Amino acid sequence: MSCACDSTSNPVGRYDGQIPQGATWTKTLTWKTGSPAAAVNLTGYTARMDLVSAGQPTISLTTANACITLGGAAGTITLLLDAATTAAMSATTYAYDLELVQGSTVTRLLEGFQQVTPNITA
Repeated sequence: MSCACDSTSNPVGRYDGQIPQGATWTKTLTWKTGSPAAAVNLTGYTARMDLVSAGQPTISLTTANACITLGGAAGTITLLLDAATTAAMSATTYAYDLELVQGSTVTRLLEGFQQVTPNITA
């Protein structure tokens, strides 16, 4: 599934979704800005995202731990949680925000909630 994020119309985008417990989860976003919208070149950026829920361990996705991959001039941001990570997550709602960092500038691109849906098949 893909999501286009246009930072001109809404500086911080909102996206609520689901993460299937016990399955590999991936999401690809494209950061676009301007009129007409054009992809932001992410060369030289890093990214970070934390999933937090009361009483649960924080799940951190970063470019450093390879859970976030940036697509350079294409403006794509791919988020990835492996099946072992989602299996260890509680079936509950996690708040998150996604930040892009270039030098000392931090842009909160997206925020919202992710509902971890329970794994039924073992």
